[in-house]
Amino acid sequence: MRELPQGPTPPRNGDAVEADLLLSRRAVLSGAGALALLGVAGCSTSGGGGLPALQLDDTVTGSVRPIRPSISVDKNITSPDVMYASLTDNGFNVPEVPYLKVKPEFRRQIVVNTTGEAPGTIVVHLKERMLYLVQPGGDAIRYGVGIGKDGFRWSGRANIQYGREWPTWTPPPEMIQRKPELVKWQGGQPGGLTNPLGARALYIYQDGKDTGYRIHGSPEWWSIGQAMSSGCVRLINQDIIDLYSRVSKNNLVVVM
Repeated sequence: MRELPQGPTPPRNGDAVEADLLLSRRAVLSGAGALALLGVAGCSTSGGGGLPALQLDDTVTGSVRPIRPSISVDKNITSPDVMYASLTDNGFNVPEVPYLKVKPEFRRQIVVNTTGEAPGTIVVHLKERMLYLVQPGGDAIRYGVGIGKDGFRWSGRANIQYGREWPTWTPPPEMIQRKPELVKWQGGQPGGLTNPLGARALYIYQDGKDTGYRIHGSPEWWSIGQAMSSGCVRLINQDIIDLYSRVSKNNLVVVM
């Protein structure tokens, strides 16, 4: 039979006294610790002689209002390789845009609306080289744009009078004077992949009169972010197709 383990050796008289002292010290420390825990827990005795309760914030996180509404979800605002892929539109094969050569800030994306304008408004910020389409709920869809050279820019508040898909481009007489080679298009250049107005054009009117300025597409994707047009606001063809599908006649336009 296996021998059972033996109990601890009984203490000697001196050991017993030392053990009693040790237990007394432990009792005192335990009592102090309990009082400390009561204080941390915010407990106090009546009569004001106890430890004061801590002023804890009992606000639940569910009741805290967010700083801003959450970013909206839009099935057409996805990854650049999808948004700038080649596509067929009205019989034209729009080529893929090498988006890695386009600065990230100029690619289509959803951002916080900082324009102060109402939902549905198109805001063109010339200095930023950005176009914002204000959305409900505090967001905006932002597109990179190319703008007019110095001396060819327009700013103000106006409206979209109408739009055209694969529009005809007719150079104004003053442009033909500057570039005589454009005389061949004085009757209008048919819409197409090399047309300066690109896949879509939105015509800006102010007080019922044509300003002569357009928001349009461009086959020259590398010009986005530059100031090199004759005053119009140009977008990547894939972006103007997206923008065109979202706006309507008399849409407010603010160019600043």
